[in-house]
Amino acid sequence: MNKSPTPYQPIISSAAKIAVIGGGVAGSTIALRLAELGLDTTIIEKGPSLVNGPPICHLHAGGNLYREISDAQCLTLLKQSIDTVKVYPLGVNKRPTVIALPKTDKGQPSDLLPRLKKLTAKYTELVELDNRNKVLGEPENYFKFYSKAELEALAKLPIPDEAVKDTDWLIAYAKHVDLTLLKFPVLVVQEYGLSAFRFAAIASLAIENLSSCQLKTHQQVVDIISKSTTPGWQVTTKSEQSQLPQVQNFDYVINACGFKTGEIDDMVQAKRQRMVEFKAAYVAHWPECQGLWPEVVFYGERGTPQGMAQLTPYPGGYFQLHGMTQDITLFKQGLVASCQNSAQPKLAQRFVDKIDKNWPIQLVNSRTMGSIEHIAQYIPTFNTAETASKPLFGAQQIPGGDAHLRAADVSFDGKNYARAEIVKASSALAAADAILKDLIECGVITAEQIGDKLTEHYFPISQQSSEQEVTNRAMTLAKQRNYPAALAKNF
Repeated sequence: MNKSPTPYQPIISSAAKIAVIGGGVAGSTIALRLAELGLDTTIIEKGPSLVNGPPICHLHAGGNLYREISDAQCLTLLKQSIDTVKVYPLGVNKRPTVIALPKTDKGQPSDLLPRLKKLTAKYTELVELDNRNKVLGEPENYFKFYSKAELEALAKLPIPDEAVKDTDWLIAYAKHVDLTLLKFPVLVVQEYGLSAFRFAAIASLAIENLSSCQLKTHQQVVDIISKSTTPGWQVTTKSEQSQLPQVQNFDYVINACGFKTGEIDDMVQAKRQRMVEFKAAYVAHWPECQGLWPEVVFYGERGTPQGMAQLTPYPGGYFQLHGMTQDITLFKQGLVASCQNSAQPKLAQRFVDKIDKNWPIQLVNSRTMGSIEHIAQYIPTFNTAETASKPLFGAQQIPGGDAHLRAADVSFDGKNYARAEIVKASSALAAADAILKDLIECGVITAEQIGDKLTEHYFPISQQSSEQEVTNRAMTLAKQRNYPAALAKNF
């Protein structure tokens, strides 16, 4: 791609060199935040490209998929998601989420109302503070409940190809879901989707146009030692192409290694308690699918055979499937914790093999078909769906000891070292903002250099790619990773 003709003036002029270890959602976002300002930033990524890892599909604009987390976390995720939509609008799939409680569930729809009112009030407050925050629709439409009679009436209408009004998103749902299995009313909330492939495309295109950001793929960090004379770090890497190590000096290191964050912590002798959880989502093709589909969630008790069922739509009848059961998204012994001797939780070898190597085809088929059956108990016609590709999979870290934690961003250990600890992709910007403040605290940059861009998200290069450029690059990435191109298209 040709360099952008758009004039670009960096905000910061500094000789400081910053390393970001890991090019996932956190590492890519943090690197772009710093490089867009003019800081000399290097991403060191073990894999071939950016944003591989856990199966991202949702923005979590309010955390409504998680009944078990605190209201405070939900409010945090709402603010972080709004910021993410503003910075990466082309990475967001703007369709609502329908949440239903099966009759087998212990809860009631009315249980959701207090939190939804708090989220609506917070969204209203943010929009009144700055109208640019109105990225989730009108605040008064943030959520709405629908009765059984309303859905039955919608089921009689033809399925539209485009959404002209909010109820258009519900017609296919109303036609195909077995409404006799649900408690009413059913919730519709402005929880948008987030495309991992489109996010990767945006980051890749931006880095190619930022002279202040260098991406080094196929590079693994094998050692980090503190510089003896000045604050900073000596980072040693090895590549697949050459066994000769390469040593570079950096003034500040950001550990954004995802589930392997503890390995870098161990190198710098930083103690940290955390958990790591291996998860997978499955890709199905439903040829009979017609028209618009929202995100669909059926609540259930995590880890039981009736665990939450989640259906994420993409164009052409492709869907990403989650099921919070041990036979689908969750895995027996898939959640592990760190110990006193190491900050790195040790996943069983069978999970590491799934991450580093190919899944056995029999396991791909059995888990995907199990996911289809899990959805089909509520959407009977979905039983004709078929396995479309290998799963989307990876491991996520959860800092501390609370397995229900979902809103987390960054922590620091000593001077000139930060570790990104996001659980949800929408928290990455908050991590980047906190690191900028620490760069000032550590004397790497000054507050005067950055000015108002400390609180204002400045991404002129990241935001200049067109819809078509992002789609084309995202489709290329999907093909390279052996996934359907539909997962890269905007929905």
